[in-house]
Amino acid sequence: MIRVLYQLFDMHHAALTPLRLVAEATQATFRNPFVPASYTGMGRAMAAAGELIERTTRRWGKPEFGLNITHIDGREVAVTEEAALRKPFCVLRHFQRATPHSDPKVLVVAPMSGHYATLLRGTVEALLPSHDVYITDWVDAKLVPLSRGRFDFDDYVEYVMDFIRFLGPDTHVIAVCQPAVPVLVAAAVMAQMEDTCQPRSMTLMGGPIDTRVSPTQVTQLAETRDIGWFERTVTTSVPVYYPGAMRHVYPGFIQLTGFMSMNLDRHVGAHVDLFKHLVRGDGESAEAHRRFYDEYLSVMDLTAEFYLQTVKIVFQDHDLPKGTLEYRGMRVDPSAIKKTALFTVEGELDDISAPGQTVAAHALCSGLDDGMKRHHLQAGVGHYGIFNGRRWREHIMPRVRDFIRSHDRVAVAKPRRGTAV
Repeated sequence: MIRVLYQLFDMHHAALTPLRLVAEATQATFRNPFVPASYTGMGRAMAAAGELIERTTRRWGKPEFGLNITHIDGREVAVTEEAALRKPFCVLRHFQRATPHSDPKVLVVAPMSGHYATLLRGTVEALLPSHDVYITDWVDAKLVPLSRGRFDFDDYVEYVMDFIRFLGPDTHVIAVCQPAVPVLVAAAVMAQMEDTCQPRSMTLMGGPIDTRVSPTQVTQLAETRDIGWFERTVTTSVPVYYPGAMRHVYPGFIQLTGFMSMNLDRHVGAHVDLFKHLVRGDGESAEAHRRFYDEYLSVMDLTAEFYLQTVKIVFQDHDLPKGTLEYRGMRVDPSAIKKTALFTVEGELDDISAPGQTVAAHALCSGLDDGMKRHHLQAGVGHYGIFNGRRWREHIMPRVRDFIRSHDRVAVAKPRRGTAV
């Protein structure tokens, strides 16, 4: 049954097509200004119901970053998104600013955990005024042909190192959530190899460095099931009508189901609120809901080998904090890191990577002087608030910016002020 899970999901989506078309027609009819009923409460309710049905039955594609401008020193500056480097499972994207300023070069490593890199749009947006920003834009595994090979945990680490080498020795790395472990591994391996392109700093934000420290619902699930259960239950093969036909994957729709089930009441309540906003004509609140869920409901597939290895290495065996993790046969030793400064960020209310899990990196990086290590615990924020929203922009990002500049050779003495748009 598990081998046809993808086909069953696609069949279910196709079966809902007539309902979705009726919902779209209803929505269009009762929002038409030439239809008298559109001005009544009943008409607004019909249009709102049509939108809710259409949105909950839609197949969401990959969103755009849409970051076309930023502001530097009070001046509007154009931003051009370009592919700096392409690899089978990732595109290194560069947000080229039309400015002569020389700012710290930052590699943002986005999580490969179901959502697209565009989930970090707010992260990049806030960094743009004061940094030269690159981001790892991971490719949906169902779109990668089998002929392009496998992609596992070691490959992820290798990609990170390749990107750092491509950008050069003055690179600063920011890892958000899941990539905190492979980024720390990459920095350790580069230090052990005495690589000349070791990054200047790495900022680990809400990452599962040592999940034993603060158990969560996520870690408890991993610890109560063996790896065989995960392989049998949540992985499947890509159907033949996709470019990645027959690739073994952890589908995005399963990942999204897991996300939603953790806070189901909140998500149901949010959609009920959307209905009320639409009926009342509260367009601003309705648009805020759309922006959030347009991103949240857009998911991608992961290769099964990467997903299963991550579960086992990070959440079950705890190889990194135990000192037993190997990269292509070489034991990983974070204490070898002496040139890459470390900044860890945690959210007080984080229920995915709870406080204590990320700061554990400090004990592992024992080769660093105290002046090269810093930690920040942000009060009043959950997991997503660490890298998105007001507290990220006003409290966390300035600390990240100052830390990066304090360990950058070419940065100006004082950071310029800017507002991303």
